[in-house]
Amino acid sequence: AARALGSPLTGHTGAVISVAFAPDGRTLASAGGDQTVRLWDVTDRTAARALGSPLTGHTGSVLSVAFAPDGRTLASASDDHTVRLWGMG
Repeated sequence: AARALGSPLTGHTGAVISVAFAPDGRTLASAGGDQTVRLWDVTDRTAARALGSPLTGHTGSVLSVAFAPDGRTLASASDDHTVRLWGMG
């Protein structure tokens, strides 16, 4: 049976619309109605934590996030009619 792993990840100030795991499973990206993308370190699934500040630049809700297969680029899509690419370290 499924069970919760640790506490909920909080920080978005609007609805969370989409999430995506990086290919290595160590980072989670979340897209929000607050016009931001947040990154989370989920190495320890019972004590996940935010990574840095939210990614900003969209002027509308972020509707989707997806990692490139190599995990080095994150794409975000927004209802501001744009796609943004983010370099991952």
